[in-house]
Amino acid sequence: MNNQAAEGREVWDRFIVFEGIDGTGTTTQRHLLSATLTERSIPFHSTAEPTDSEIGRLIRRVLSGDLRIEPETLAYLYAADRNEHLYGPQGIRDHLESGEVVICDRYIFSSLAYQGCTCGLELPDRLNQGFPLPSLLIYFELPPERAVSRISGRGAPDLFERGEFLSQVSRAYEGILERFEAQGMKILRVNGARSIPEVAEDIRKAVLS
Repeated sequence: MNNQAAEGREVWDRFIVFEGIDGTGTTTQRHLLSATLTERSIPFHSTAEPTDSEIGRLIRRVLSGDLRIEPETLAYLYAADRNEHLYGPQGIRDHLESGEVVICDRYIFSSLAYQGCTCGLELPDRLNQGFPLPSLLIYFELPPERAVSRISGRGAPDLFERGEFLSQVSRAYEGILERFEAQGMKILRVNGARSIPEVAEDIRKAVLS
């Protein structure tokens, strides 16, 4: 299941991660890819971070504004949730070892980008240093102003769904992607401004090729 790649980390085969600032369409495309894999009888597991665990629900309370904690504390919570997500019972590792494809909406790259903008890069980088990398990262590119326009139709924005902050996160993502690309990680950039079917087709080709 494992190979070695960027930064000497393990790379887990059949582990696919969707990333992008809020409003880029990662959740929609995760569901569409799940439908494609179902049609082709390819075993898979679809998941997201934060998870639905107790830790993940605590994170969601922070994001909704219901609970206020220090940015550094939130970075620790994300790392703890991720560790359980990877290695806990019926976690990502178990699904991969059973031969399934795993599609995950957000992973370490979100922590590096979002928490990197709130508490500095050193802490999230250290907390996520030992986690394995996906065999494919699909990054959704979309101007922050377009993302904010999409988010505005959902209701009250969460803690991070603000225009200027998303612009900072978008810039942070670029640096993160360059860092991992330079070390050989497989990254597909998709134009999130295109139609949903067009984006889905790009992803389908990348995953099934």
